[in-house]
Amino acid sequence: MIRSLFLFLLLFLTIDLAKASCTVAVTIHGAITASTVDYLNRAERVADEKGCESLLLRINTPGGNLQSTRILVEQIIASKKSYLCLISPAGAHAASAGAIILQACHVNGGLPTTHLGAATPVAGGGQEISEDLKKKLMNDTVTWLESLTKLRGRNLDFSKEIITDAKTLGVEAAVQQKALDIFASHEDFFLEQAKGRKVRIGDQEKEVKVGDLLEFPPDLRYRVLNFVADPEFAYLLFMGSLGLLYVELTNPGLIAPGVLGGIGLVLSLVSFHKLDVAWGGLALIALGIAFLILEIFVASFGVLALGGLAAIFFGSLFLFDAQTTGYSLPLSLILSVVGVLGVFILGVGYLTMKTFRYRSRDTDADLLSHKGRVVSTSDDGLSGQLEIQGEIWNFKCQSFVNTEDKVRVLERQGLSLIVEKI
Repeated sequence: MIRSLFLFLLLFLTIDLAKASCTVAVTIHGAITASTVDYLNRAERVADEKGCESLLLRINTPGGNLQSTRILVEQIIASKKSYLCLISPAGAHAASAGAIILQACHVNGGLPTTHLGAATPVAGGGQEISEDLKKKLMNDTVTWLESLTKLRGRNLDFSKEIITDAKTLGVEAAVQQKALDIFASHEDFFLEQAKGRKVRIGDQEKEVKVGDLLEFPPDLRYRVLNFVADPEFAYLLFMGSLGLLYVELTNPGLIAPGVLGGIGLVLSLVSFHKLDVAWGGLALIALGIAFLILEIFVASFGVLALGGLAAIFFGSLFLFDAQTTGYSLPLSLILSVVGVLGVFILGVGYLTMKTFRYRSRDTDADLLSHKGRVVSTSDDGLSGQLEIQGEIWNFKCQSFVNTEDKVRVLERQGLSLIVEKI
């Protein structure tokens, strides 16, 4: 009995250790934007699902949006997992927002020839900021970064100087000044040095656990979001979308400005963090369905249909993440659904155009070129009803006709046809 209990406990511990023996690895390359927030949030959910105890962030960034940076820092501080942040690859840098994120990480480091710093707040377009506003931003950012540095036990002076003086340090100097924890010759060395370190996670001190790397590479969803979430592009997209909607409202019937403006407005709201990515996806799908329905009633020459299919595609891309939720929505399924909808819309469009062409034909000429079949006659056999081209017409004839006789149309008089017996 005791032996069985011992084996059960040993098996339980083995399963628990196996579950925790992994580290999710992500690569942050480029500006810090809403796409980075969504990407890192999904990476942490993958870590939860796989039972990983830590995340490796490979950072190479020139900076980015301050609001996105704050959201990322809040996520790292609130996480129950260890964030191991490495300036990578060799020669990369973690400037501005990247330097701030590094100070929030539980363990940080850099590869040879990397550097960090220069986190002075600037306007999105690089233009001058008024002195009062600049002073306010710098004081707020300095205080915020100092609190992060104290939490991780790093160099307070450096955290202040990268804001006030845009100070930059190479990786070796940063380690000497305790702005970075580890100078690593390669990634494996960094992970080995990080393993077992005592870090504060929540209210407790825990040892950093590093396991097999589980790659979570940037996917299509990240790349699309990263493209539209660049601060300058997002601003231009927002203003351009408003302009297009104004054109549509002042010139009803142009269609294209309204379609592009509607899609662009939703994408820009996601970029500004005003809409969560999933809610943005739902809004795009609803917009796309509305466009497809309008295509049936409005002659847009396919503009509404194309806009609707594009909105549904991007909305589906943002709605679910197959790797982090219980729902599987792979790219192949999205393309299949959009393809089926496209074929359906093309079919409806073809039938509509065929109907328009039929309505535009000369009815009298069509009737003269076809033969009819008598379906009923009057008592004198000189009038009645006939079937021609799938339609029932009244007819008059100079000679006697019987039911099922074939007749030829001579002319039309109102709703009656003048015919002769064949």
